[in-house]
Amino acid sequence: MTPTRRRLLRLVHLLTCLAVAGAALAGCGADGPAAASGPANLEGGRALRVVTTIGQIADAARRVGGARVQVQALMGPGIDPHLYRASESDITRLESADVIFWNGLHLEAAMSGVLERIEDLGVRSVRVSDGIERARLLTPPEFKGAYDPHIWFDLELWAQAVATVRDALIELDPQGAELFQANAAAYLREIEDLDDYVRARSAELDERVRVLVTAHDAFNYFARRYGFEVRGLQGISTESEASTADVQELGRFISARGIPAVFIESSVPDQGVQAVIAAADAQGHAVIVGGEIFSDAMGEEGTQEGTYLGIIRHNIDTIVSALARA
Repeated sequence: MTPTRRRLLRLVHLLTCLAVAGAALAGCGADGPAAASGPANLEGGRALRVVTTIGQIADAARRVGGARVQVQALMGPGIDPHLYRASESDITRLESADVIFWNGLHLEAAMSGVLERIEDLGVRSVRVSDGIERARLLTPPEFKGAYDPHIWFDLELWAQAVATVRDALIELDPQGAELFQANAAAYLREIEDLDDYVRARSAELDERVRVLVTAHDAFNYFARRYGFEVRGLQGISTESEASTADVQELGRFISARGIPAVFIESSVPDQGVQAVIAAADAQGHAVIVGGEIFSDAMGEEGTQEGTYLGIIRHNIDTIVSALARA
């Protein structure tokens, strides 16, 4: 049997198990009825098994949980969560987790069905966006019926997501409450300080050039909080595709505004951005790639950009350095 067929059968098996309402689920990896809340069974003093979707959430779980958690992120550097599909090893991780943290605003589009119903197998599933008032979320018209999921680019909103992680860890491991509270408080102070830094760096740019052009619309929360205008070639989700007309329109916009630089994203192919540069050039306006910034994925583990705070600092420094040339 091929690896692809094994993965498909495993996914079918899991989804079949999740569809059995009220069953004991004995053949699906669960020992009994679902246990979606309350403390986890941490026999032998083992660490909480935490699985997350994106790296930003994994970083929050590690910072808050410290040595009392073992964290695995399904989506590593360069991975686009909008298009990601679970592998067989991912399903194994999900089934064996004490808690799964995920965005929950349609970011993990292809996995949402599994993540929403996995509590039927006794695995706690937490949307980190649940603690954020819906009035604070963006509702782009082109993303009809859904919220913009890129909440980590508004540091105040992300602080609320971190608090949701903290509270879930305390519920699952009450003996670690003091540690989780202290770690979260320290992390939230760092987020607040970085928020001040991003505001200060943004203010260095003249409002005329405070325009961020990227491959897809991942930066609307950033724009709202820090006074930028953003234009993405693709929509909120990379599931959409840009047309030739979209490329030409964005090229004309860049030319008319005299924008000096556009940016590529670490998790999105750069062909579209290169086409926009060519379109602007055809209008008689030379524009450069201002650098690579991080949108849906973080950088390599062990680097500054392999942390949430690191990608935010990298992004604002890269953006200001490139746009200040105008």
